[in-house]
Amino acid sequence: MEISNLTKKRIKDYLEAGKRFDGRGLLDHRELIIETGISKNAEGSARVKLGNTEVVAGVKLGVSEPYTDHEDEGTMMTTLELTPLSSEEFDYGPPRIDAIEMARIVDRGIRESKMIDFKKLCIKEGEKVWTVFIDLYSINDDGNLLDACALAAISALLTAKFPKYDEKTERILFGEFTNKKLPITKNVPITFTFHKVGKTIIIDPCREEEAASETRVSIAVSSANGKEVRINAMQKGQETALTTEEMFQILDLAEKKYKEASKKIFSQIEKDLKTKK
Repeated sequence: MEISNLTKKRIKDYLEAGKRFDGRGLLDHRELIIETGISKNAEGSARVKLGNTEVVAGVKLGVSEPYTDHEDEGTMMTTLELTPLSSEEFDYGPPRIDAIEMARIVDRGIRESKMIDFKKLCIKEGEKVWTVFIDLYSINDDGNLLDACALAAISALLTAKFPKYDEKTERILFGEFTNKKLPITKNVPITFTFHKVGKTIIIDPCREEEAASETRVSIAVSSANGKEVRINAMQKGQETALTTEEMFQILDLAEKKYKEASKKIFSQIEKDLKTKK
């Protein structure tokens, strides 16, 4: 999104004064709504609304050959489609570079956190394993699609169940589900993207704030015991450099935000799951 230099200056001035146009604090999220089980055809699915930003995620399971260096582990693939209906900035055609980048960041956070026990996805070592496909779709882009995508992905994975699989014919009976859930560990990551606008660090920017951002850092954080917070993956975007002090500030903020937000996020997912039973 392109904004004028005057608008950028106003946003920077407001943020330096500790203000945001929507009245939030610099490190406050917009209202979060998580809805699971939105698709009857997907093995797992979720819709996430972060303010006016909206994302849908679907999980499908397939059977394929394992990678040669991990013959006893399942695999995973994450894709993101930035649909034209969600923003005038997005066009039809091959995946944009930012869609590829966001999908990889979401994928890496899940993979490196060890959220999925891939060894339990092995059907026959060296021959057959389950492959987890995570498909993300933007419905409306009002800033911070990345964090919304990451939340939608983990929410869909937490709801996913295995489809029926006929070992004799080696066919998946799509549309028929078992009661067996994906092998999910306690290391469920939450991704926080910090943006630097002028001299100020903020999270969960709206579109205008995101357009004024000079650099960003996305951090996937998890905690197996609820006490010790672990950084699983991290990626910096845009060209402006960060000082050592700013980087340490962001790392401290990531740990703080995880402790503040994780209970609320997980309880919302759990509450929604119970209503769907």
